[in-house]
Amino acid sequence: MPLTNTATRYGSIAKVFHWSIAIGILAMIPLGLIAADAPYGTADELARKAALFSIHKTLGVTIFLLALARIGWAVSQLKPVALHPERRTETFLAELVHWLLYGSLVLVPLSGWIEHAATDGFAPILWPFGQALPFVPKSPALAEIFATAHWLLQWVLTGSVVLHIAGALKHHVVDRDATLRRMWFGRAEAGTYHAPHRVAAPLGALVVWVATFGAAWATGAFTTDQRAPRPALTQVESGWQVTEGTLALTVRQMGKEIEGVFSDWTAEIDFDDTPGLGEKGTVSVTVAIPSLTLGSVTTQALGPDFLAGEAHPTATFVAPIVRAEEGYIADGTLTLKDTEVPVTLPFALDLTGDEAHVSGGAVLDRRAFGVGKSMTDAQQLGFEVSVSVDLTATRSAR
Repeated sequence: MPLTNTATRYGSIAKVFHWSIAIGILAMIPLGLIAADAPYGTADELARKAALFSIHKTLGVTIFLLALARIGWAVSQLKPVALHPERRTETFLAELVHWLLYGSLVLVPLSGWIEHAATDGFAPILWPFGQALPFVPKSPALAEIFATAHWLLQWVLTGSVVLHIAGALKHHVVDRDATLRRMWFGRAEAGTYHAPHRVAAPLGALVVWVATFGAAWATGAFTTDQRAPRPALTQVESGWQVTEGTLALTVRQMGKEIEGVFSDWTAEIDFDDTPGLGEKGTVSVTVAIPSLTLGSVTTQALGPDFLAGEAHPTATFVAPIVRAEEGYIADGTLTLKDTEVPVTLPFALDLTGDEAHVSGGAVLDRRAFGVGKSMTDAQQLGFEVSVSVDLTATRSAR
């Protein structure tokens, strides 16, 4: 069987691409839907859900690469002619569906890949080449837009596949022509008329793609945050006022570190920078738990089995500030989910005049606060949670 196309038949390379991608699509679409609907309330369920998504993502990237190769091959080859060019509407629709298929085979996995690269979370792509994409920053907003685009484009792909199959069956069963046989493995040839080049079909497909991405951007950019409402934290007045800072945490899930930040917190700091060791002041930090962003697992992290952001919207850390032989220590109590646990947070202090820069951190055991009780396997969700703080504060006017 010849490798290349002619005006009246497809070559074996085009056929291998066609049927390989067809099998991949028929597996990827239901696999994605099953993974999305899979429960994750227990450790075993979460592991199963992550595995399903990893397989789905890996298959999607494979189809993406195959689609690029198929399109590259198709551009270099003759396209077998339409068997019924006199049926203008039918020929136009067939070309439109083909353009939608080609574009969707690239855009569906690419949009999912960009969503994956723009956020942190479980379910990695199963390959050794990393999880990031060039020029794709870590951005929850970007991930939301491309997640929506991925969801919308999958329906464009699904609709195109259904129409493509329906058209093939119509040709085979009703028209009894060689349209389907030309794409099957064999030597079937058919057609003598070279259809003129048309731009209407690709333009029509372009309109669909632009409309889909426009809807995705509008939905993703203006989506309503479904998390629990953030508590209104009272602005504090203290001896030192925080002018900028980051309160972050790192967890390990499925063997991968996931970094998160709390965007809303306050710190009441009283500090005496006189010489000598010992207690030099106090610090009281209040954190709005629903302000957490933790990659693709933010919603799960704020759920009732974990941080319970709705039932317990704030956490507090109160401690004396002690100057030790090496650096400083805030040795106090962290209250989270109505559970008080002693926490020691060492930190470095760089004091220049009336401006102070603080950086430090501590390692917590999530089990001490009843976070993720059902997750008893540290390989699935690590017990240790690293918390780090980096802030700049200025001395209040006396």
